[in-house]
Amino acid sequence: MSKTAFVTGGTGFIGANLVRLLLQSGYQVKALVRPTSKLDNLQNLDIEIVKGDLNDADLADKIIGCEVLFHVAALYSLWQSDKQPLYQQNVLGTKNVLTAARKAKVDRTVYTSSVAAIGVKEGSIADETYQSPIDRLIGEYKKSKFLAEQEAQNAVKLGQDVVIVNPTSPIGPWDIKPTPTGDIILKFLRRQMPFYLDTGLNFIDVGDVAQGHLLALEKGRMGDRYILGNQNLTLKELLDLLSKITGIPAPQTTVPSFLPLTVAWIDEYVLAPLGKPPFVPLDGVRMSTQKMYYDSSKAVRELGLPQTPIPTALKNAIDWFDKNFALNLKYNSAR
Repeated sequence: MSKTAFVTGGTGFIGANLVRLLLQSGYQVKALVRPTSKLDNLQNLDIEIVKGDLNDADLADKIIGCEVLFHVAALYSLWQSDKQPLYQQNVLGTKNVLTAARKAKVDRTVYTSSVAAIGVKEGSIADETYQSPIDRLIGEYKKSKFLAEQEAQNAVKLGQDVVIVNPTSPIGPWDIKPTPTGDIILKFLRRQMPFYLDTGLNFIDVGDVAQGHLLALEKGRMGDRYILGNQNLTLKELLDLLSKITGIPAPQTTVPSFLPLTVAWIDEYVLAPLGKPPFVPLDGVRMSTQKMYYDSSKAVRELGLPQTPIPTALKNAIDWFDKNFALNLKYNSAR
């Protein structure tokens, strides 16, 4: 009989890709979704939908019967005003999910952390052995992911079989919100990026991230963390790749960081208190002043993490955005 996997965050970007991979791999899937969640990313899939929240007191009852669990769900926000919800969902929610998995006698849990929890190694490339002190992590989101990962390590100390994966910046289909990386791609495709910031990120095909979760389940070492990433690129290099694929001209002018920092500060500290919706998160701009580069060789070596070329991942993302956001692009997808 096939195993049953319990998945949190299945309606999201990584989760939607993971659920599809699990089904293809012969798993039965139970997906925890909030009563208010949109189910667009899970439409027409042969899965069991379980209504609930990460902090439900009866969560263990909903998990019983599942052999494995993937805790992918997290609140992502760069607004400083979201400190409390971030802590409630990401830290306390993770603690509750792990406790519930232990009560339900789940064999193994894969916890989706983030490279945000690791932090940035200034002027260098970080791997799993590096850890930025929490007071040097920019923003409440990163701090919440750091603290959530500590909850995973606490569970390991209690003897719970937990493997941690730290995705970088995924690219690909089902990026429905979209994510910050998807938003960059979408703005580029809509020709809404006349300028760019001098920053850098590590990118990976979202399908490889999903594979990394399954590989961590099968091969990961209890208590270890694995960076699921691929290629370090400056934002300019990513935009140039998008231009090469689509024929849309890439922006050629960079913006000095003090300009968006000033706009973001006014947005959060002047306009927001006056009741005007903020548009530019200050912590997001502060993050962009760093090059967030990572080394994923451990996951490649120990798990066999695939390394799909980033241009291929970009083509898949472009085609998905074109179809689902009615962009009506006219470009040769075989380029």
